[in-house]
Formats: sequence, structure tokens, C-alpha cells
Amino acid sequence: MMTETGLPEGRIPIIRTPARPMDANKGGSIFGGWIMSQVDIAGSIPAELRAQSRIVTRAVTSFEFKQAVFVGDLINCYAEVVKVGRTSLEVFVEVYAQRICDGKIECTKVTEANVVYVAIDENRRPRAISTG
Repeated sequence: MMTETGLPEGRIPIIRTPARPMDANKGGSIFGGWIMSQVDIAGSIPAELRAQSRIVTRAVTSFEFKQAVFVGDLINCYAEVVKVGRTSLEVFVEVYAQRICDGKIECTKVTEANVVYVAIDENRRPRAISTG
């Protein structure tokens, strides 16, 4: 079950990391590029495991910042392969932030994205993904 205000039930985040002061922009929230890099890292993990080879990022077909992320937030990235082609994979990534407000832990969905990866061989050329 997915919610906008809680972590997905029955799922384990691919990565969890705190947002640090060095990741903040001049406006006081976390730089969007930092979140984008976390999304790419999280998405690459199930893509590489499914491809059973090295992969490269081909495209980001959608990316939506839903809420701001702040210093001290604990970022939870969930990723799952949603489509497998001959040489490519599409991964859906969701990012949730947990933060402490007034002594309580709040959780909110902050970002979601679809990322396409391509399986590559030792010569960095696209390679077929096994159907198994």
C-alpha cells in the first residue's frame, strides 16, 4: 500500500540517507540535483540486478518534485523495475522524507520519477537482457 504521508507498507527502501547542510541550496531547502542523484542511484540498483550486467542511465522520462526536502530529513528511496525491453529497463522511483516536527516523526512523499537504464557489455555497447 502506498500513501502520501507514510512510508510504503511491506517494502524496504533501496537506500536511506540523511539530507545534510552541504546538500542545501541558497533558499534553505535541499538542492534538487542532489535528490536527482539519489533517485538515479536508487533506480540503478534494481536495474543492474535485473539486467545481471552493468547498466547506464539512458533517460529520465518523468521527474516530479512534490514537496521540499530540508536539512535533517531522512530520505527513503524505493525503486522497482516496471518494464523490461530487449536492452533497456524502466524503473519507477519514489522518495519519501521523514522529519521530526514537534517531537513526532512526519513522513511525506517528496519525489517520484521514471528512469530508463540500458544494459551494457564489456565494450560499453547495449546487450540483450535475459528473459528469466
